[in-house]
Parts: sequence; C-alpha cells; structure tokens
Amino acid sequence: MSLIEMLVVLAVMATVAGIAAPMVVNALAYFRVSGDARGISNAVAVAKMRAAADFSQVRLYVDLSARSHHLETWDKAGLQWTAEGGNTNLSSGVSYGYAGLASAPPNTQATIAQAPQCQTNAGGNIANTSCVIFNSRGIPVDSTGSPTALDAFYVTDGSAIYGVTISATGMVKTWRANSQYSTAWVQQ
Repeated sequence: MSLIEMLVVLAVMATVAGIAAPMVVNALAYFRVSGDARGISNAVAVAKMRAAADFSQVRLYVDLSARSHHLETWDKAGLQWTAEGGNTNLSSGVSYGYAGLASAPPNTQATIAQAPQCQTNAGGNIANTSCVIFNSRGIPVDSTGSPTALDAFYVTDGSAIYGVTISATGMVKTWRANSQYSTAWVQQ
C-alpha cells in the first residue's frame, strides 16, 4: 500500500467520522431525555400501585431545583410523609421544564404546568417541588383528597420536551414535543 492510498483511506475515515459524530451526539441526547421521561412515568406507576397495595396515600415527590424525585408514603400513625428508597436524578443536560411551550398535551391540562407543589406535613407549600398524590384506589388526588386531573411532569434537554400526564382516572400517558421545530404534542 502506498502513502497516497493510505492518505486517501485516512481522509475517507475522517469524513465519515465527521458526519457520524453529530448524529451520535443527537442520539445520546435523545436517549437521555426520553429515558428520564420513561423513568418518571414508571415512578408514577409505582406510586399508584404502592398506594393501592398499602391502602394509603403515596406521592411522587419531585425536587425541581435538585432535578430529582422519590416516593413518599403517608404514615397514618405518625401523620407524616415518609420517604421510601433513594432519590432518582435526571441525566446530565436534562431538567424539569417545558421550554416555553404555550399549550399542554391535548385533553390533559387546561394550562401547561408542572403538578402542584408538594406540601409539608403541616400543609404548607414546599418551594421548587412538584407532587402527584395517589389515594388507596390509585386515583390522583389533590392535597384535600379530591380527585384531580392537573398532574403532569415535564422534562426537557432544550430541544425536546417530554410530558408525563396523569388523568383523573389514574391513566398515565407520555408525550413528546420538539421546541425547535414544532409545538405539537405526540403521544409516545
């Protein structure tokens, strides 16, 4: 093999690598944000099942500023929320938010927003948090115990936005919108 042939092969390899690198970066970003959305959807489903299994209230507690979430069970004897397990953190480059989208996924919320703030044991709001609470029948409820359909969590990496919505019946749906090209939500 001559030096010229070797240089041609190296040039072709460099060109292919230059074309493939952005595609790999985009694929990794997609896997991060979509994986986090699936993780939140799974955590919501676990909270719903745990509430029914324990005949109690269970909530998914989301710390918006720390970019993490965990389950908490209502301790009827101690009249307090008790954390179960550890925190699950969002991937690097992913945060809670909806990047300025003006509308929620169809037939979900009237106005796009994260689920209501979590409350302390005494009933005060906890800043930079978001909670969905399930009763013992697996129905999402507000802080007074009334059924609600306002619960949703949104994660974004700046280009794609994923929403996990919970209907008044407890049905969990995952949605995707692309903030750069389209604001239309697509159910996943």
